[in-house]
Amino acid sequence: MSDRVGQRLGNYQLIQLLGRGGFAEVYLGEHRHLETQAAIKLLYTHIATSEEEPFLAEARTIAHLEHPHIVRILDFDVHEGIPFLVMSYAPNGTLRQCHPRGTRLPTPLVRGYLQQVASALQYAHEQKVIHRDIKPENILLGRHNELLLSDFGIALIAQSSRLVSTQNVVGTASYMAPEQLQGKPRQASDQYALAVMVYEWLAGERPFQGTFLELYSQHLSVPPPSLREKVATLSPEVDQVIQTALAKDPAQRFASVKAFATALEHAITAPPSPAHFITRGTPPQSPISSRDRIPPSVPIALPVDVKQVPPINTGSESLVAAVSSDQHLAPSLSPPLTEGITTITPPATKVVTSPRQRRGLSRRTVIAGLATTLTVVGGGAWVLLSRWPFVGEGTPLYIYQGHSNTVNTVAWSPNGKRIASGSSDNTVQVWNAIDGSSLYIYKGHSGSVSEVMWSPDGKQIASGSADNTVQVWDAVNGGSLYTYKGHSTIVNTVAWSPDSKRIASGCFDGIVQVWDAIDGSSLYIYKGHSGSVSEVMWSPDGKRIASGSADEMVQVWDALDGGSVYTYKGHSSSVYTVAWSPDGKWIASGGNDHTVQIWRGP
Repeated sequence: MSDRVGQRLGNYQLIQLLGRGGFAEVYLGEHRHLETQAAIKLLYTHIATSEEEPFLAEARTIAHLEHPHIVRILDFDVHEGIPFLVMSYAPNGTLRQCHPRGTRLPTPLVRGYLQQVASALQYAHEQKVIHRDIKPENILLGRHNELLLSDFGIALIAQSSRLVSTQNVVGTASYMAPEQLQGKPRQASDQYALAVMVYEWLAGERPFQGTFLELYSQHLSVPPPSLREKVATLSPEVDQVIQTALAKDPAQRFASVKAFATALEHAITAPPSPAHFITRGTPPQSPISSRDRIPPSVPIALPVDVKQVPPINTGSESLVAAVSSDQHLAPSLSPPLTEGITTITPPATKVVTSPRQRRGLSRRTVIAGLATTLTVVGGGAWVLLSRWPFVGEGTPLYIYQGHSNTVNTVAWSPNGKRIASGSSDNTVQVWNAIDGSSLYIYKGHSGSVSEVMWSPDGKQIASGSADNTVQVWDAVNGGSLYTYKGHSTIVNTVAWSPDSKRIASGCFDGIVQVWDAIDGSSLYIYKGHSGSVSEVMWSPDGKRIASGSADEMVQVWDALDGGSVYTYKGHSSSVYTVAWSPDGKWIASGGNDHTVQIWRGP
């Protein structure tokens, strides 16, 4: 199929080729009216008008799948006989791109991956949908690096075409269950393919290799090689779980994908048992660990004590700068802050279209922005001397448009004068927070930038990236200081200690590393999570660190040596964000279960 960049399919303009596979090619498309982006998958097949209904029926089934780890289907149509799907755009590529062939993954990362994929497959099976094509190429990384299972039913649609060749099937045959190779797929076939993928993650290679005919023969009649022959450190229990999921007879596999994932979780975490504990479809109960005996805190609302409301800064820093530097201002209770306010006419919204266009505010606007606003509350005078022109609520001062791809992270400098923004265009751009003019562009990363954080003293910036590094550089001029290369996969989150002397960085493999912010030397590694780490935050006093993860937990641990302090288990899905209260007594956590929970810190 020829390159279609520039063509229009329905309401979407194809702007970039993202990749090609055995059944289809994928483009980045932009909606011509809404200017939103989506992934457009064009199948390598051609159908007549009379044959469209079966394709549409299959697409309708897929589109009704709604799960946090399944890519959403937004639209489906046929253009000049070529069927195509419009899907949510996952900006961070595929799991295959993240982990090339031959890569061995650490066991905690495998656990996290299996939990997410098994959850998606279990849901699909409950909806009577079989995937039929489980493989790393069909698992995408979302905006928070969560796994998103893609291409439900695509194999079924594509294989109904006369144009699919044997060569196209070979890549998929590596993961196909014996009954699927014989044309009789069922839910247990997805479990088999998932087990092949887990085998590959642990061993660095699939259990069977060869041509299509060789793969066909091996899947049907050859026992999978023992995992322990390839990875001696794995327990016999882990090997046995994988072997059970790879049974030739689907009736001898686990009763469900969920049962398979639960059994493997137990085999990985439980002490080795001398007896075989695997019973088909009945995973054993895990023994209670010491951390499980800690009763979870009950989320409660944090009361506001009026007596503890701090006075507003009476110095020359602006209100916006105070908020940006984490000096949280409690809401005023009464009387309303209206008396004695000097009103300043807001300037027109400014759009900064290029980093090279440096637009300054007029002198009149600057003078107006420096005007003193006097507010009298309860007989006391609070004076706010602001650098900012007064604008109405929700009115943008300007719009910065220097990036060429998705902006993933934004951070204010501690003094509120600058903003750093990281993007999937692999750059961090630092610009003036007053007028949006570009100061410099940092181009040290070779992958999407997922996190940018200023040091508390404002002298340095640390940025984490999909290139598996954290880079530290001079906040004044963008000069590179050093690159931390301790992580083996995507860095999701970066946090400075309050004294600017240490950095904690969390990774997609479930590991948090703490290291010296001066020279990048490693201090210790925290391995308490079994899923991708989405957020790390130091306590205000710098003594503890809280980390949120896809394993649905927030863990609090000693910032000096990494010793575990407490595990919060109140969430029912991935935890994406964690924040300490200014006094360090409370922790707020939010995630994929659509809740924000506030609980007492240890």
